[in-house]
Amino acid sequence: MISSWRVQQAARVVRAGGVIAYPTEAVWGLGCDPWDSDAVYRLLALKERPVEKGLILVADSIHQFDFLLEDLPERWMDRLASTWPGPNTWLVPHRNRLPEWVTGRHDSVALRVTDHPLVRELCMLVGPLISTSANPAGRPAARSRLRVQQYFDGQLDSILGGPLGGRKHPSTIRDLRTGALIR
Repeated sequence: MISSWRVQQAARVVRAGGVIAYPTEAVWGLGCDPWDSDAVYRLLALKERPVEKGLILVADSIHQFDFLLEDLPERWMDRLASTWPGPNTWLVPHRNRLPEWVTGRHDSVALRVTDHPLVRELCMLVGPLISTSANPAGRPAARSRLRVQQYFDGQLDSILGGPLGGRKHPSTIRDLRTGALIR
């Protein structure tokens, strides 16, 4: 797949340690390289979100999460595979394979395989990406580029323009171990 120029530019920003905004399935998101602690802490500061809460990782395919999913029971893998790609976020045991600035105080990490074409294209270029709603804590999630700019005027390294995915609500969040609905 040949990526569009704007997605390639956003990927360069992410690889260089930047924080970007981008459209997701239902709301605008903020993202960065999950392995870059400076970028993640900067994103958390922009959102006014404590690191202890943890963050979501988004990918273009289940295979981008292979390092986290190896050795999981087959029934859990079947559960994931049957709901991805799509608006389903799963809390998956991370077994200390991710840094604490991603997982927070939790023994699981929130994972989603997106079906949004721009986010998929971006993840194909950079790998899994932090994905959290584009809003300061306590404020409604941005549903337009204009709202993103109002919230974070001049503080982001890039905004990847494009349409939202048409969903009315952010993804559901479930615990992979129990199947329990969290959100």
